Amino acid sequence: MRAKAQSPFNLKLLLVGIMLSVFLLFVLRSGLNSSLNPSDSRNVKTTNCSPTCTKIPPSLAQAVIHYTTSTITPQQTFKEISVTARALDKKSPCNFLIFGLGHDSLMWHSLNYGGRTIFLEEDEAWIEQIKRRFPMLESYHVTYDSKVNQANDLMEEGKGPECTAISDPKYSMCQLALKSMPSEVYEIKWDLIMVDAPTGYHEEAPGRMTAIYTAGMMARNREDGETDVFVHDVNRIVEDKYSKEFLCEGYMKKQEGRLRHFTIPSHWNNLNKPFCPSSLGTTP
Repeated sequence: MRAKAQSPFNLKLLLVGIMLSVFLLFVLRSGLNSSLNPSDSRNVKTTNCSPTCTKIPPSLAQAVIHYTTSTITPQQTFKEISVTARALDKKSPCNFLIFGLGHDSLMWHSLNYGGRTIFLEEDEAWIEQIKRRFPMLESYHVTYDSKVNQANDLMEEGKGPECTAISDPKYSMCQLALKSMPSEVYEIKWDLIMVDAPTGYHEEAPGRMTAIYTAGMMARNREDGETDVFVHDVNRIVEDKYSKEFLCEGYMKKQEGRLRHFTIPSHWNNLNKPFCPSSLGTTP
């Protein structure tokens, strides 16, 4: 999820534009609330601005400044970011869980203004570095016991009854389930989950097998509703095969570049519901 040092002009414009759009939405909502709930004029301070003016929240201000001045941009492309941004726009403020902590984290935190965004990261030193720059980001260290070179064996195990039974991942008997995440991660009903970590580009890296599987099970195990799940780097074998197997091709809504978007419904009230739907419902 960490970015390479690159500076594509159109992506920077997108990030700045998104930040400004969030600010404008914030201002409009604040103005509407003020007009619908006028306070006693005797208690209103005299200022030089109009009755509906308001200051931009500090976190949004910092995001605008950061992405305007930074020469490092996220690895996701304009179109890939837009897929998640559209889904987030429909649900925010909401609960957004992200596997990975990177240069795009401040953007996702800001776009989910008023909601809760949690980042899970494998590198403790990197967490401390980001915290010093952006203390408002909520991030936690997570350890992974798997390795990319175990992906084929784990895939076969994942097809067994212990892994296809719907349950809380924290108490699952499946080897693919992540059981050592912070307790609140298991307790919160997540509206969006993005898998853009851990490291998965070499054989000894932890890979995203357990993150993808756990994201799918958390979505199925929620009491009601549905969860939007996004997987990045699906051009790689693990991300490609695991997202199709455990998030299901039939739940895939869209693929844009290296990003796949799945919408997974709750299985809570129908434990006999097939792990994956029988028909494919993908759209280009």
